Amino acid sequence: MTAARLDTALTDADATFGFDPEAALVHLRACDPVLARLIDSVGPFRLELQRTSSVFAALAQAIVYQQLNGKAAATIFGRVCGLFRNTSAGLTPGQILRASDERLRSAGLSRSKMLSLQDLARKTKSGELPSLAEIRALDDETIIERLTTVRGVGRWTAEMLLIFRLGRPDVLPVDDFGVRKGFGLAFRKKEMPARKDVEKRAQRWRPYRSVATWYLWRALDPPPKTPAKDE
Repeated sequence: MTAARLDTALTDADATFGFDPEAALVHLRACDPVLARLIDSVGPFRLELQRTSSVFAALAQAIVYQQLNGKAAATIFGRVCGLFRNTSAGLTPGQILRASDERLRSAGLSRSKMLSLQDLARKTKSGELPSLAEIRALDDETIIERLTTVRGVGRWTAEMLLIFRLGRPDVLPVDDFGVRKGFGLAFRKKEMPARKDVEKRAQRWRPYRSVATWYLWRALDPPPKTPAKDE
């Protein structure tokens, strides 16, 4: 199969979780009293899925955003898209492969990210990477295994796609700093918790570790400001 295949766009109507968030909260509250207190503190589950036109477009954006703050990454990604016509539905492999190295670098891409985008484009065009239609039928570990064959795409990047693009319910990005820091705060650890400690506790959260992950991230949010009282 080649890039002539069509990806099925993840439209707003399709951007729904593959699970019932309310059922997830009931499970998490029942299985872990500490997590239940965090849920009560944070409030409703408000994770919003991000729309994408293709697996390629989602990963291309992820590659550009790596190790940059949001504003700088958005600027460079906008410049990359601006190199081509008709990118309103997302970048395509053909656009990247037809562009010269100099043109891609002119958008502000590092050489490493340029090479990653080119590798992503080649592997998408050759059919090595699944389309959105195909990826929905794959289990999480298979998706991670397939996506991490691309230069510059590690497990964390694949896990973010699973959570934020596909709405998978049971993903635990245990190497994410925010997850472990949030775990330490929620469970009152004096030191940064070890990977194995988070994994062990998270066994009770299955099959809704993605929801627990979102709450661990929220544990790092600053508390809301209390309005000043009128004098």
